[in-house]
Amino acid sequence: MSELDAILADLRTREAQSATRRDWNPRQRGDIDIRIAADGSWYHQGRRFQRDSLVKLFAGILRRERDEYFLVTPAEKLRIEVEDAPFVATLVERIDADGEPALVFTTNIGDRILVDGDHPIRVETDPSSGEPRPYVRARDGLEALISRSAFFDLANLADEKLRDGSRYLSVTSRGHEFELGSIDER
Repeated sequence: MSELDAILADLRTREAQSATRRDWNPRQRGDIDIRIAADGSWYHQGRRFQRDSLVKLFAGILRRERDEYFLVTPAEKLRIEVEDAPFVATLVERIDADGEPALVFTTNIGDRILVDGDHPIRVETDPSSGEPRPYVRARDGLEALISRSAFFDLANLADEKLRDGSRYLSVTSRGHEFELGSIDER
């Protein structure tokens, strides 16, 4: 089995599990004092989770509805706080996917995200600092903030393009192009 086949099999499994969970609509609803910090750390009642296995378990039942996040089981739906994105993409690599380049991110919880049309990269600009805020879609509307080091690695994989007299960086994965931002002086 190739690396791409293994990644695709893992994605299909996670997305199938997620599809099953989307049907859960429990009557018991409320809030729970769980917060996912901007750096991807999980906290309960102000104390950081110590077990990665518990974070992975809760991440598997995490759902986003509009701008709110919930942990959903067949019995309960509990709102939690997410400061930015629930995951952080900490590593990026380029692999060969049947003769074309593919980008794969690894998140802080060990999930791998294959960048394509369903899992795009988007880059916002922080209005106060002018710094880029890059994200990659993980699953079900959930995103991973691309860490600074992973974004630098991504920029090193990028090609310089020219459009309307402006230069910008872009990357291609599985036949889809994603713009990373302008490289012109402001």
